Amino acid sequence: MNYILFDPEKERKNLLPFTFTRPVSEIRIGILTITEKWEKYLGAKPSFKTEDYLQKKYPLITSEINLFINGCICPNVILAEEIKNLKVGEALYRNGELLAAQVKDTELSNFQSASFQAKESASDKHIHIKHSYDIFSSNAQAIEDDFELLTKGRKSAPIPAGNQVLNPERIFIEEGANVLFSILNASTGSIYIGKDAEVMEGSKIRGPFALCEHAGLKMDAKIYGATTVGPYCKVGGEVNNSVFFAFSNKGHDGFVGNAVIGEWCNLGADTNNSNLKNTYEEVKLWNYTSERFDKTGLTFCGLMMADHAKSGINTMFNTGTVVGVGSNIFGSGFPRNFVPDFSWGGASGFETFQLKKMFQVADAMCKRRNVEFTETDKEIILHVFEQTKKFRFWEKPANA
Repeated sequence: MNYILFDPEKERKNLLPFTFTRPVSEIRIGILTITEKWEKYLGAKPSFKTEDYLQKKYPLITSEINLFINGCICPNVILAEEIKNLKVGEALYRNGELLAAQVKDTELSNFQSASFQAKESASDKHIHIKHSYDIFSSNAQAIEDDFELLTKGRKSAPIPAGNQVLNPERIFIEEGANVLFSILNASTGSIYIGKDAEVMEGSKIRGPFALCEHAGLKMDAKIYGATTVGPYCKVGGEVNNSVFFAFSNKGHDGFVGNAVIGEWCNLGADTNNSNLKNTYEEVKLWNYTSERFDKTGLTFCGLMMADHAKSGINTMFNTGTVVGVGSNIFGSGFPRNFVPDFSWGGASGFETFQLKKMFQVADAMCKRRNVEFTETDKEIILHVFEQTKKFRFWEKPANA
């Protein structure tokens, strides 16, 4: 069967700025990305139906019969079996939302609006991310689900001597990982330490927590659940209920809470974000579609930082701040609650972070991890730069 993960249009827009640079299913929540979860459950690699400018990096592969799966949905056993059992012309729904459909190649272009023989899913416990803040809000369940998926029937590497441990049966350490003289409290949730990851001396971890492959916690890190530190990330200081996608750094002291940090981000020393208004009011968050600050229903909501964004030393972010792709923030005071994509500056004002310089910074950071910043990556960034131009209010229109 040919599996394709598709981006529902409404959810894709509500998950901006993270979906500017990736399909919805490439979002990390729990230990794995949604794509990786489906690979495990289906036993096959899916392709992607996403925005045209992303398809070169995330290709679409079609065949005579195709099984489309909603990229916002995290799988479970029930869903996977229901989807595998779909026949041509059938679609799986839950409360009116399309979860999956089996489609002929002649119906590829309009499958989301096509008429299918509807089947209602029996799954009521799967995670469905619809907004950016769902990524950290649902991360506790996602970590536990992935922990079961990845560790079932397997034996953890031994927990090294010198660590203080609570509930060791809910701690799993992969091959090559190193955990030194730290506190691991899995009584509040599972703790997963990935392959070749490192927990430096003095770290304090309360589960649920995931440290993915080749990632690291710096000395004396204080980590509250539910937190994910993605592959090749380096994290120190205090972190609470946050998700770092991959290749990002928070190497020093400072607080990050109820936050989502994309790929190739760097938070300078003593960068802090507020996650609670001092009036205890509901947090509003910038929405790229409505072009306003929309209600989240949350009292705790911190920082949403897109790919390739950076913050300088002592940067402060207010409650519910969205930082766009490729932005570079520095200086004293609080910047705006929405920092448009490719902004350069801070509370005292912004100018545009020009692409030539932004590419130089991105290339330098990628080389530090032996990763190529490709021409395809540049093409995606260029498209996002043009797409987000209207939000950089300081730029004068060409005909002004």
